[in-house]
Amino acid sequence: MTESAGGFEDPPAEVLAEAAAAFGLLASTARLHLMWALSQGESDVTHLANRVGGALPAVSQHLAKLKLAGLVRSRREGRRQIYYIDDPDVVTLVRVMVGQMTARADQPAVPAHRLRRIGG
Repeated sequence: MTESAGGFEDPPAEVLAEAAAAFGLLASTARLHLMWALSQGESDVTHLANRVGGALPAVSQHLAKLKLAGLVRSRREGRRQIYYIDDPDVVTLVRVMVGQMTARADQPAVPAHRLRRIGG
């Protein structure tokens, strides 16, 4: 790691790549909605599908990707698979980002096509 101007060490490139990939997963409205729902508490896939208005197979696939990335976990409860966020920092990240966008809802929005251009 190398030291940056702020005194903190820069993380290795592999760590930055993993973080970018995790943020990429959260760039999906459906997956972010699932993360928001799970930040409120654990749930099974059927309840999550109903809550986010998604088809069960699609929601299951989104959850599998989030689980593979280590953003969510699951446990079996009888026949049901219960999903949850085990890391309080991930819960905070989701709540802060959604909260920021909610607070800005009354401000003029930047069109999505401009955000994509800004983001690279």
